[in-house]
Amino acid sequence: MNSLTVIIPTYNEADYIEDAIKSVDFANEIIVIDSYSSDETKSIALKSNCKVLERKFDNFSNQKNEAIKHATSKWILFLDADERVSQKLKIEILKTIKEDKHQGYKIQFPHFYMNRFLYHHTNKVLRLVKNEGVYFKGSVHEKLIVNGVIGELKNFMIHYTYKGLFHYLAKKDSYAWFQAKNMLKKKKKPTYVVLLFKPFYRFFHSYIIKRGFLDGVPGLAVAAINAYGVFSRYAKLILLEKDLK
Repeated sequence: MNSLTVIIPTYNEADYIEDAIKSVDFANEIIVIDSYSSDETKSIALKSNCKVLERKFDNFSNQKNEAIKHATSKWILFLDADERVSQKLKIEILKTIKEDKHQGYKIQFPHFYMNRFLYHHTNKVLRLVKNEGVYFKGSVHEKLIVNGVIGELKNFMIHYTYKGLFHYLAKKDSYAWFQAKNMLKKKKKPTYVVLLFKPFYRFFHSYIIKRGFLDGVPGLAVAAINAYGVFSRYAKLILLEKDLK
């Protein structure tokens, strides 16, 4: 039977990490790579018999790439602390790695907001891969690089995306600063046309094209906040360019 390692990057996830670990207790190995949490994250992971690595955070790709070096199984599943593998997804994962057809598989992630799952705000993300030369690249929205055919699993990953409105906005702002700094390094020039057009398109794509309107008020809120995130990114780039931060 093919073996499975689960990799979970963490920083101050004491409220979430235990349930995440329990949801993947079928794995042969669970690696928690922690960015020196100041809460009980590390101790909870150790009590749960995880392999715990500690590394100072610089970017998401480097954290996960370090953990990959320590993975001993044929397959790797990447999981965040606020995500849970459902029973149906567990069965599908075990069947998939046994069949051994492709090099990797994407999993669908419906957003969870206002106490409901938004099935028209889903992302398909490559998370289950063979442990054969895989690695991440990119600083913020890191990309998992796999050499081979990619399939797609049918069952959803449970993802408690946002803990509330203020957490959602804070997360968007945090990413916006990170993205703005990366764009500045790449000498990308912000324009007021982009500042106005891109947020509008993000809202239109989220609410109309992806049919977010079918998710009711939560769908409208997510589309609006996603548009704000794009606006914030370019506004912050202008501030950085003008040295006004």
